[in-house]
Amino acid sequence: MVEGNFTTVSGTGEGSSPHSLAARIALFGSAIAKPANVLFTMVVTILGLTAITFIIGRVMPADPVLAIVGDRASQDVYEAMYLKLGLDKPLLQQYWIYLTNVVQGDFGKSIMTTRPVLDDIITYFPATLELASVATFIGIFLGIPMGVAAAVHQGRLIDHIVRVIGLFGYSVPIFWLGMVALLIFYAKLGWLPGPGRIEVYYDGIVDPVTGFILIDSAMQGEWEIFQNAFSHLVLPAAMLATYALAYIARMTRSFMLDQLSQEYIITARVKGLTETAVIWRHAFRNVLIQLITIIGLTYASLLEGSVLTETIFAWPGIGQYITKSLFNADMNAVIGGTVVVGIGFVGINMFSDVLYRMVDPRARR
Repeated sequence: MVEGNFTTVSGTGEGSSPHSLAARIALFGSAIAKPANVLFTMVVTILGLTAITFIIGRVMPADPVLAIVGDRASQDVYEAMYLKLGLDKPLLQQYWIYLTNVVQGDFGKSIMTTRPVLDDIITYFPATLELASVATFIGIFLGIPMGVAAAVHQGRLIDHIVRVIGLFGYSVPIFWLGMVALLIFYAKLGWLPGPGRIEVYYDGIVDPVTGFILIDSAMQGEWEIFQNAFSHLVLPAAMLATYALAYIARMTRSFMLDQLSQEYIITARVKGLTETAVIWRHAFRNVLIQLITIIGLTYASLLEGSVLTETIFAWPGIGQYITKSLFNADMNAVIGGTVVVGIGFVGINMFSDVLYRMVDPRARR
């Protein structure tokens, strides 16, 4: 039942992103995985991801040499950089060299930041992880009770409200919703701070131990910075959570309706169990097994689909990093970021699959 809903996860309501290809390839690899070849599937998926992103990066009209030397460089300087980057070699040989370097943790240097791409990813990725984690938590905390309530009261007012909220979360463009939220809560009412992860005057005070500003500021006792960072997180997390909430609520409702129509539910009611026990102890217990996969897919989708949210709110995450790199023809950064996001997507899906088998004994067989 869960696998039949895989295709609905590929869009996050954010539109096409520079690394949405990572999600689609990773999703296909996860869908065909079996217990005996999980590792093999993961390796093949990552190889396919690196190959396709590398080829796309090489055939794009953007000139990486021109981005490095500038448009006023002489022909000799241009050719020297062209040879240094190895662009004179066959495409297959270029890919093999790149893959060999990636295995060693070398994604090349970023033209935009002049730092190793891996260092940039380590700097920017925690911000995206923090944003997606909070958004997923909001989606779970609100989406599951809403879905259960809608299923229990099918056809009533609360069911219609939940379905409208789900339709809203799927239909409204996130960039429009984000701009409206900034206009209302920041520009007009002044309840929440504007774009950014933290105020500029707080920057550099907290040591980036984990990369999560909330955790680092709490660990170091900087509660004023913690409060400021949390206030900056509210709007972008809430906007990104609209998709998570809508998807989790809709799937919870669908799963609960299926379980509530089963014979064991009728038997439980005949035995005199309370409605609360029937719903939460019996029906939801079986639904929870299916929701593990849904939550995992949702979390992975938010990780790879937060580009517009990060752009609107100037959130310094991996999505904004890849987007800026793409505009600057920084293909090392684009490819490296895409590969890392793809690996994260595959890893989360594999972890969900393992957790699903641990919870459900039938899946182990």
